[in-house]
Amino acid sequence: MEVYVNLKRVGRNVLLAICDCELLGKTLREGKIAFNVKDEFYNGGKVSVEEAVGMIENSTIVNMVGKNCVAKAIEKGYVHPEAVLHIAGVPHAQIMKL
Repeated sequence: MEVYVNLKRVGRNVLLAICDCELLGKTLREGKIAFNVKDEFYNGGKVSVEEAVGMIENSTIVNMVGKNCVAKAIEKGYVHPEAVLHIAGVPHAQIMKL
């Protein structure tokens, strides 16, 4: 299974964005929330979901959206299930290492 990832250095932080492939370019809407899964933010290329989640170790800020990548991050212990938000039924999680 592949996902889109984008890894960038922002000041002293390493920002990792991960999204499931089918979500790229879509807008998730729920109530007043409109969450844009923007190509320019998430699309730095495709990798396996295993490789993407492995990149969390060396990242300081992580933004992920999609059932596959969030489930794998939970499975690997990076995200607690109760910390996951759902927007239009789609899981979204963030990690900030301070």
